[in-house]
Amino acid sequence: MLGWMHLKTYICTLNFIDMKELIEKINAEFEAFASEANQQSEKGNKAAGTRARKSALELSKLFKEFRKVSVEESKK
Repeated sequence: MLGWMHLKTYICTLNFIDMKELIEKINAEFEAFASEANQQSEKGNKAAGTRARKSALELSKLFKEFRKVSVEESKK
């Protein structure tokens, strides 16, 4: 039983690290999105618009992953 508790604690720690890394990825991707979107809207840069849309799709995936991890965390 003691071994199982250590394993559970280890898994909880991994989820915390994953959550922290996930938040960092979301922040970095949002910065990239904002930069590219501004280039498109302010300078009319079509390539920046393509990159902004790609970042938006990646953010969508990251938000779904965040929701999944967040729900798991709340069950503890």
